[in-house]
Amino acid sequence: MTAQDTNATPVVICIPVGTGRQVAGSWGRAHRLAVATVSAGRIVDWVEHDVHWDTLHDSGTEGAHHARVARFLVEHHVDAVVASHMGPPMARMIDTMGLRKLLGAHGDAEAAVIAAAQA
Repeated sequence: MTAQDTNATPVVICIPVGTGRQVAGSWGRAHRLAVATVSAGRIVDWVEHDVHWDTLHDSGTEGAHHARVARFLVEHHVDAVVASHMGPPMARMIDTMGLRKLLGAHGDAEAAVIAAAQA
């Protein structure tokens, strides 16, 4: 059990999702994201957002895209990002924002979120 579980401090985790709440492809080209709040080792809130980063990704500069992503993360008070993959520039941005990132996620998105909260 982690200190987070003991104190039941909620953590907000963002993850790209596809059909059936499965982890979707690359973070920076996500179509849909889930913002999940985990407390005491369980998901207490799960909200999905259509962000359309898959189509917006190439509709401007890389800086504009990163600003769009950062704005979403700040607006939703995200503490950590879970994804199967993200490019090095996006990974640097997430690090610069002081957020945790866990890559290599696959399969059930809810299970990936719970595992990330306990990491």
